[in-house]
Amino acid sequence: MKTLKFLVFCILSFSVLSCDNDENNEANRLSVEEYIDHLKAGKYDSLELPNFTSKDIPALLKYRNETQMIEDFPVNGISSFYMPECPLGMYALWTIESIRAVAIDSEYLIGRFPSQNPIVKKKGDAFEVESGSEIQKIVAKAYFDWWAENKNLDFAKFKNTDPLSETDYTWH
Repeated sequence: MKTLKFLVFCILSFSVLSCDNDENNEANRLSVEEYIDHLKAGKYDSLELPNFTSKDIPALLKYRNETQMIEDFPVNGISSFYMPECPLGMYALWTIESIRAVAIDSEYLIGRFPSQNPIVKKKGDAFEVESGSEIQKIVAKAYFDWWAENKNLDFAKFKNTDPLSETDYTWH
């Protein structure tokens, strides 16, 4: 009897979790500008990153240097690292990494989250996260240069190139 109850619970839970609800539909219809406005205002309600594509990368790159701290943003549920706030620019860059990670079907992808957190760490260091305006400038420059060097190519030709490959950092 317990097995039957557990099975029914699992089926109902899966049904609820897999529903195509209005919240996710609304998030997927947002423009980059609306997404950024919602993040700035603390009104982005989706639990997932938007379903942006490579066509949205130039608009997201406009925000790469933004230092305004945001406090209400979707986080990867598997991470035990708590981030009460994040610079908007780093979050925009992480959103770009989400586009790339989805395109390459990254092994690190959880939903649309490209890594555990919108923060970087030194390569080879499992736990030492790095933050601050200087780190953001390095990451922002890496993504800007990656896009500038490749924007005239088909995205499929450079989606596998990690923008951070020439830096000492990787997403946490």
